[in-house]
Formats: sequence, structure tokens, C-alpha cells
Amino acid sequence: MVNRASLKTISFVMLISLPLAFGTGWSFIAFGTGDVWHQAFLQVSRLFAYIFLGMTLTLTTQVRDILLSFINHLHLSPTFAYGLFAAFNLLPRIQRQVKTIRYSANLRGITYHLWQPQLYFKAILSALQWSDDLAQGMASHGFSEGADRTITYHDNLPKWQWGLAIILIASYLILSLLT
Repeated sequence: MVNRASLKTISFVMLISLPLAFGTGWSFIAFGTGDVWHQAFLQVSRLFAYIFLGMTLTLTTQVRDILLSFINHLHLSPTFAYGLFAAFNLLPRIQRQVKTIRYSANLRGITYHLWQPQLYFKAILSALQWSDDLAQGMASHGFSEGADRTITYHDNLPKWQWGLAIILIASYLILSLLT
């Protein structure tokens, strides 16, 4: 709310997660043992807690900042992080390719809908070509797995943020042990 995240996006994510929450809760009620209602409530509340935690992180921070911070603070593999960078940077190109595939199919009198696997098969074939180009580009820029990278991004976390994280994790642990 402080960062003015889009209410439309939040509503869309919640709308998508409702069937998942219902399915999770119902499966614990139908197939669980012991106090099934409590277990169902616990699992559904965890699902929504993880969704809100994910939205808090992803709707308020750029992907680049998140991944570079994970490299610095959580020692995420730079190879994995730069692979994710490439995937996120290819998303607009993939969207254009899907539109091109649908348009060319329409010219031949074929209509591809978003749920049809033929559309995704053709998009995957295009992405395979791009992955080869991406690998060659990374190799030509001297990127090799396990090699040291020059760190140009510094993200100093204040001590109060570390303290807040520890307090929140500890309070969640205490609350989970009490229930």
C-alpha cells in the first residue's frame, strides 16, 4: 500500500488463487486425518501468506534489484541469476512471437487460442533458437560458469531491516508453535 501497488494486479492474483485455496482446503478436509478443519485452515492461510509475501516483494521491487540483492546477500549463483535476467528480458519478445504465430495462423484460416498446445509448441521452437543465440552471446562476452564476476551493485541493508526480519520470523515461529 505504501508503494502504491496496483489494486487491479492484487485483485487478479487473488482471483487466480481462490480456486487453488479452495482445492487445498477441500483436499485436507476430504482426505486428511485428525483435526481436518484446523489443518485445512492452516494450509489455506499459509497459501495466502506466501502469496501476499510474494506480492510484497515482487510488486514493490524490480526483478533486477531482487536478483542482484540475492546474489549479494543470499549467495545466489550468478549463473542462475543471469539466466533469470535473460528469461525476464525475453518475455516481451516471446509475447510478440506468440502474436506473430497467431496472426500467421489466422492468415491460413487457423485460429489458435491460448489454451491450445500447438501455439505453445511453436513458441517453444522459436525459444530454442533464441536460447542458442543467448548462450553464444554469453560465451562471447566472457561469461563462464563458476568464474568470478565483478560486483557493480551494492545493496547495504540497514540494521533495523535485519532486526525487523528476525522479529517477524521469530514471532511467526512462536505463533506457529502455539497453534
